[in-house]
Amino acid sequence: MTTDTCSAWDPANCTGTTGCPPRCPRFIDKRGEAVLVEPYSPSRFDGLVSMYVDYPERHRSMGIPPVTRERIGNWLERLLDRGFNIVAVHGGRVIGHAAYSPCSSVEPQFVVFVDPAFHDRGIGSELCRHVIAQAADAGHEALVLDVDAANERAVHVYHRMGFETVERSGDDLRMRLPFDEPIVETVQLPPAERST
Repeated sequence: MTTDTCSAWDPANCTGTTGCPPRCPRFIDKRGEAVLVEPYSPSRFDGLVSMYVDYPERHRSMGIPPVTRERIGNWLERLLDRGFNIVAVHGGRVIGHAAYSPCSSVEPQFVVFVDPAFHDRGIGSELCRHVIAQAADAGHEALVLDVDAANERAVHVYHRMGFETVERSGDDLRMRLPFDEPIVETVQLPPAERST
């Protein structure tokens, strides 16, 4: 797999092939810049840790990502060992990460983070779509997530993706996306056929 996208490559007219993954890895963000969404590989570990090391406190949620390099490394190793992980890469740099875990669960837990310097470019939504497509393709029944209700940006994105609030405990929301929702079929379409 390539490590970066060609800035001239526009996937908008792509109709896909039988060899394509559940969602096209090439993505043009809201600024017209090419981003590659790829399955995590060990060569991306240091870049992934680096993305989280200086993650601003106001963008952390419910204690994640952790705050020290050692704790970040330990958290990532557990997530990488037990789950499915993808990264968003721009200019050779890891700028986003999404995962579900554990892979053995019928309804695994979902997380997504984007480098704050790349917020508001559609990258978090694209990472969500990739994880939804992959989890549905792998036979899971739903994804669940926990989010701080005060994190309005995240809650808005999750609602737009089709997640519904199923439980509230204090300021924490539990949200769930069952895979009988129309978003699942939409995210798996080739770029030329997608509405989202």
